[in-house]
Amino acid sequence: MTTTTTPIPDQKKVGMVSLGCPKALVDSERILTRLRADGYAMSPDYAGADVVLVNTCGFLDSAKEESLAAIGEAISENGRVIVTGCMGEEADAIRAAHPQVLAVTGAHQYEQVVEAVHEHAPPSQGPFVDLIPQPDVKLTPRHYSYLKISEGCNHSCAFCIIPDLRGKLASRRIDAVLREAEKLVAAGTKELLVISQDTSAYGVDTRHESRSWKGREVRAHMTDLARELGQLDIGGGTPPWVRLHYVYPYPHVDAVIPLMAEGLLTPYLDIPFQHASPKVLRAMKRPANEAKVLERLKGWREICPEIAIRSSFVVGFPGETEEDFQYLLDWLEEAQLDRVGAFRFEPVEGAQANALPDPVPEEVKEERYARVMEVTERISAAKLAAKVGKTIPVIIDEVGEPDEDGDIGATGRSQADAPEIDGAVYLRTVPQDLAAGDIVDVVVEESDAHDLFGVVA
Repeated sequence: MTTTTTPIPDQKKVGMVSLGCPKALVDSERILTRLRADGYAMSPDYAGADVVLVNTCGFLDSAKEESLAAIGEAISENGRVIVTGCMGEEADAIRAAHPQVLAVTGAHQYEQVVEAVHEHAPPSQGPFVDLIPQPDVKLTPRHYSYLKISEGCNHSCAFCIIPDLRGKLASRRIDAVLREAEKLVAAGTKELLVISQDTSAYGVDTRHESRSWKGREVRAHMTDLARELGQLDIGGGTPPWVRLHYVYPYPHVDAVIPLMAEGLLTPYLDIPFQHASPKVLRAMKRPANEAKVLERLKGWREICPEIAIRSSFVVGFPGETEEDFQYLLDWLEEAQLDRVGAFRFEPVEGAQANALPDPVPEEVKEERYARVMEVTERISAAKLAAKVGKTIPVIIDEVGEPDEDGDIGATGRSQADAPEIDGAVYLRTVPQDLAAGDIVDVVVEESDAHDLFGVVA
């Protein structure tokens, strides 16, 4: 008697191009996790993919152009493209530029994306092929992970269309967030980067509802979340680095500073100030209490001297005068922020700011951008120079290959440095057993305007 066997078909493969902010990266991870659970494999290149997903950004016109270019490249290289993400809300514009796209879905529409992939590249393997649960797909290194706590935003800033793209604030359940964080730490995450459109507003939409966690009631509130994340253990009773991003300076933010002083929370706050001039802030429809913020910054530093404050600012907003801009420069001199990014104002289709009078000429925007970067680089250089000779904790991101003398270098980050957006710590002659994700004490030997240089203590 002869038996015939049916060969298992090859897995269908999905490629992914992920553009935009860390929140979009989390969306990409969730989409790929769902698809892998459905039997798909991930393709590292265009050539091996049965279909390519492009997760777009639609915040600025320049980001839309980048998204359209990425879609065009994927079509050219592969031909079978599904578009998702923030620019997916403008399906007509996408199809006008690239009529070949197979499907277009909007931001965080996971079900629709998965359905589109099923339709255009049906899974070839049945559900009984692999009975072992697959881990979640991560697009970041193993040792750090983004933890998204909410979607959407309740603000109506004049320069922003995020509420139109992602809707009003929708907070995740606190127990679901903590369960995800616990799972990430168990899988090797040493650093959690808490992200949302407005981290300080977490739980406002659910009236800060409480959930049972580890036998106690925990509120959906930023301070409760921060305290609980500081209870996680990466080994030896050590909490992970927990970094808060997109923190609006509401009064209750003061309550997380003592957690930093206690070592439960990384002494780092990413606060989107955007400007300092009261007149410009009012035009932007943002809180205009810059003087009080300076007082609070001083108070925070008294409680936690190691705290690093990062922010971003917009120059050339409609109506911004030289007096307004000088006010910003003077405010920055007094605030002494640790990390600063600046952006030239750019009209965004659908934003209220487009209708404001007195647009700032492009050459003036460029000149102001150069001046603000000059000031902030000088402040950064002085702050980093003050760290020379000190010993600081550093998380290792990458370990190099031995040079001709057998010496090995490595790149890491201090607690003042978030991945991708801040500076780095470059290490010489590191131990051979050093690995990405290790947290080590480093003696700082040199500095420049952005980075530190040192050796493992």
